[in-house]
Amino acid sequence: MAVVDHVITSEVGKNGSFERQGNRFTTPFSANPDAEKKGLLPVEAGRYRLIWAPVCPWATRSMIVRELLGLDRTDPETGMPILSVGKADPIRPDVPWSDWAFTLDPGGIDPVLHVHLLSEVYYHSDRSYTGRPTVPAVVDLTTGKVVNNDYFHLTLYFETEWKKFQREGAPELYPAELRKEIDELDDYVFHNVNNGVYRAGFSQSQEAYTAACRDVFAAFDRLEERLSRQRFLFGDYITEADVRLYVTLARFDLAYFNGFRVNYRMLRDYPNLWGYARDLFAEPAFADNTDFDGIKKHYHLCCLATNPDSILPAGPDEAVWSEPAGREHLSADPEHKFRRSGG
Repeated sequence: MAVVDHVITSEVGKNGSFERQGNRFTTPFSANPDAEKKGLLPVEAGRYRLIWAPVCPWATRSMIVRELLGLDRTDPETGMPILSVGKADPIRPDVPWSDWAFTLDPGGIDPVLHVHLLSEVYYHSDRSYTGRPTVPAVVDLTTGKVVNNDYFHLTLYFETEWKKFQREGAPELYPAELRKEIDELDDYVFHNVNNGVYRAGFSQSQEAYTAACRDVFAAFDRLEERLSRQRFLFGDYITEADVRLYVTLARFDLAYFNGFRVNYRMLRDYPNLWGYARDLFAEPAFADNTDFDGIKKHYHLCCLATNPDSILPAGPDEAVWSEPAGREHLSADPEHKFRRSGG
C-alpha cells in the first residue's frame, strides 16, 4: 500500500481551513558582485542544485522557467551545469512524516548530495526545522545546505538576477513595465487557484471546503472571460503569470477535480482556459516538465486516505493535450509566443 500524505497539524486552522506553512529559507539571489557581503545569495554557475518533484506545481514552475531561460545548459566558461537538478520520487517514502525521497536514483541516493531523503538536507541546514521539507529547494553545493525554498519568488530571481546565464534570445517573462500588474494577478491566482485547490482538498470542515471551491471556480470564470479576448494572460506573449496558472491547470482534471473534490466543472468545460492550457503545453519547456503519470501516482496513491487499495485511475485521456489549441487568431503576433529580451 502506498504511503498516505498528510498535512502538519499546524497547517489546519480552527475552522478546519488549510493554512499553508511559510518558507524557512528566503534569502534572495542577487547579481550584485558584493551579494555575499550584503547577506544575499550570489549568482554563480555550478554552485547550486535545484531539487524538484514533478508532481509539485511550485517545483514544476521552477523547472519550466529554468528551461525557457536556458539555465539548464552547461556554462561554457566553467563546463559546469549552470543549475543542476535533483529529482524526487512522486511516491512519498514510507516514513512517519512528510518527506521526499531520491528513490529514482541508483541506490536511492541523490548522486550529488549523497542523501536518501530531502529532510536530511533540511535538518543539515537547520537542526531546529520542524516544517515539511518542501520542493523546490535550492541547495548550495559548497555547504550542502538549503539556501532558498521560496517558491513564490524563485522564478522571479531566475528571470531578473540570473540574466548573465540566460541563453541568447531568452524570452522576457517578467517585463519591467508589466511587473506590477503581473504581481497583482499572481497574488490573485495563487490564493484562489494555485493554493485554492489545496485549501479545498486539505480542508477539514464543510464550510472551509465550500468556501475554497467557490473561490476556485469564481477565479476560473474570471480567467475564462479574460482569455476569451487575448491569447495569454497579458496579451500576445507568455509571461511569468502564465507559467504560474498553467501548473495548476495541468493537474486539474487529473488530480484536483476528483482527488480534491474541486468538482463543480472540469477544466475541459471551459473552452478558453482549456485551449489556453493546450497552447502552453505545445511549448517544449511546458511539456517536458509535465509528468502526467507522476502527477496521477502522487495525488491518487499518496494524497488520498480514501484509496486504501492503491487503485490508480485509468484516465483522463492525456492524448487530448496534444490537440491543436486554435488560439492564434487572438494574437497580433501569431507566429511567436514569446517576447525576447530587449524586445
